[in-house]
Amino acid sequence: MSNKFLFAGVTLGLALLVSAAVYLSGRGTPAPDVKMTSIQQQSLQLSALRGKVVLVNFWATSCQSCIHEMPALIDTHKKYQARGFETISVAMQYDPPEYVLNYAQSNKLPFFVTLDSSGSIANAFGGILGTPTTFLIDKRGKIVHQYIGEPKFSALHQLIEAKLQES
Repeated sequence: MSNKFLFAGVTLGLALLVSAAVYLSGRGTPAPDVKMTSIQQQSLQLSALRGKVVLVNFWATSCQSCIHEMPALIDTHKKYQARGFETISVAMQYDPPEYVLNYAQSNKLPFFVTLDSSGSIANAFGGILGTPTTFLIDKRGKIVHQYIGEPKFSALHQLIEAKLQES
């Protein structure tokens, strides 16, 4: 086989692989339909938010990166909430409840805050191993992006804008 044909075959193979990845990533994985209770004792079933773009952020009060990104999460929530965007903040199982409540109140978190006391929410999202970990869910209830670590907020905002415009 000549190098010319080998190169053409590799190029075609890569093009097909990229096309398949783009196709599959565009479809999204269904978000788990978990039931949560906020620190204010409000219940929420994730499927009740279909029709909205939802950001689910796993964090801990002991996580410096989580605390660092929280003001940007607050700003993001405020920027898009009126357009059909929701934020759910899930404190990790090991986080002391009084720390979570104190942080949420003293920082006036404007979104749904829950403590994953059993670890079931983290497990439903594939087993969260580190914080912060954030998922963006589209209006159809599909996970469209997972961020491990602090997201680049300009790129996150572009994705939120795109997902809010989808019907």
